[in-house]
Amino acid sequence: MKILLLGEYSNVHATLAEGLRQLGHTVTVASNGDFWKDYPADISLKRTPGKIGGMMFMLRLAGVLHKLKGYDIVQLINPIFMELKAERLFKIFDYIKRNNKAVILGAFGMDWAWVHTCTYEKPLRYSDFNIGETRRTNKDAIREQADWLGTAKELLNRKIAAECDRIVAGLYEYWVCYDYLYKDKTTFVPFPIKAHETKAVSKNKKLKIFIGINKTRNEYKGTDIMLKAAEDVERAYPDKIELIKAESVPFNIYQKMMDGSDAILDQLYSYTPAMNALLAMSKGIICIGGGEEEQYGIIHEDKLRPIINVTPDYQSVYENIKRLATASDEEIINLKQQSIKYVAKHHNYIKVAKQYSNLYEAVLSNKTK
Repeated sequence: MKILLLGEYSNVHATLAEGLRQLGHTVTVASNGDFWKDYPADISLKRTPGKIGGMMFMLRLAGVLHKLKGYDIVQLINPIFMELKAERLFKIFDYIKRNNKAVILGAFGMDWAWVHTCTYEKPLRYSDFNIGETRRTNKDAIREQADWLGTAKELLNRKIAAECDRIVAGLYEYWVCYDYLYKDKTTFVPFPIKAHETKAVSKNKKLKIFIGINKTRNEYKGTDIMLKAAEDVERAYPDKIELIKAESVPFNIYQKMMDGSDAILDQLYSYTPAMNALLAMSKGIICIGGGEEEQYGIIHEDKLRPIINVTPDYQSVYENIKRLATASDEEIINLKQQSIKYVAKHHNYIKVAKQYSNLYEAVLSNKTK
């Protein structure tokens, strides 16, 4: 198949492309590299800020638009699949749909379906927008609601979801939201991870805990709470824990800073480990974050339990970090080994690429009936 992966989020498309190419497919990635993370792309859709940057981007887009047609499959990372206002993307989506055989919408992050369902329907016990029946009112959540609800972004998301051939979700919680709204066309496929060869796992003398900090989404993702809890445990047990912080750094630097850690703090309001945590787990780094039973259920995992699951509150994070910091070396090494096995079993990039390949073939087969 000839496949175009349009847009990027935390290396999902770049990694998936590698797996699909291993299976013999012709794959093009067109993206902005996910902003400062700078993931690889075959067609660069980077844009510089400001009006002049916007004008230059439109000129460049006009020059590459012909490269976005003639594919068997086009997969969009998000309804906002380019750095353009939603109003401009309606016509570009129509062009893509008209000039390619099939279009897949990715449910991989922030979009109208996620915001709407978590805000109003609340199918999850907690999320970026609710804790139980109570709506979260932090400034980031309010900003995202204003951005996606009752706006051109909502209309674009609804249009693409209605007109695309399939919707594929990468996390349990995104699957819940899209399945609620578009049950007949929503599928779950785990995120792909290309794991590097990991040497025999061991534990540092002090438990090294890594946290990535994105200032623009600090409160929204719960990094503020996780960071405070970790700093408090570090102060209480200075001989047992060392905290490593990476603040809005490019992906290659982020990886180097993470290497050698024992644990990673990631996404307080998630049910599921996402790309950064999964990459860490593939290296034998324990995830402290989202590890609810529902996410084990959707991948049919009934034995491995490598994730230190926390509920979205300071005390839960503090107690679980403290427990891990005071755990035996044997327990920590066991969790590290389970983490590697878990990612290899469920997220290996070639195995995931096969799942995508099967999905794409089924979509194309249905279109020829």
